[in-house]
Amino acid sequence: MTLPSLALTLDLLGTFVFALSGGMLAVRRSLDVFGIMVLAVSAGLAGGLARDALLGAHPPAALADSRYLTAALLAGLAAFFGHRLIERMTKPVMVLDALGLGFFAVAGCQKALLYGLSPLPAMILGVLTAVGGGVVRDLLVTEIPRVLREEVYALAALIGAGIVVLGEHFSIPDALTVTVAIAVTFAVRVLSVWRNWQAPRAPGT
Repeated sequence: MTLPSLALTLDLLGTFVFALSGGMLAVRRSLDVFGIMVLAVSAGLAGGLARDALLGAHPPAALADSRYLTAALLAGLAAFFGHRLIERMTKPVMVLDALGLGFFAVAGCQKALLYGLSPLPAMILGVLTAVGGGVVRDLLVTEIPRVLREEVYALAALIGAGIVVLGEHFSIPDALTVTVAIAVTFAVRVLSVWRNWQAPRAPGT
């Protein structure tokens, strides 16, 4: 699989998983089918749209390729019809969010590198891609975005993007780099919740 096709696959997987997390959050908030689909599409597409806008990729992939919207809508339908089954998972929204974080951190960083960005800006764009959908999802249900209030969130995405940059620098096979980056991002995020890891806060707060 070539790097562009690998990045596309990760992008679509990230879109579906993040959209599913949005749909599940909408179900928990007792939104109707329209609200579920809106939250799913917003969570699934927002990060990629922001990334492509900053890269100057016009039209953005989420608008130029119907597979992105299809993936988000299918995820919304999966949440609508299958939420009881999905809820059997432990902390399903967090787990889906962590998985989407890994997919999008890697895909965003890879696409930035393909567009010729240097490593640090590419990593930052990977983080933006990873957290963008979650920010929009949380704001739509009037929650403080997780990236601002929860344990280790953006840092997990940054670690995953950093692994992508290192893999590119040392010419490690793409499949291995992607697998490790997603697994580490997912593990760091889940462990941060399990172990209650916290970023430092202002003294006295």
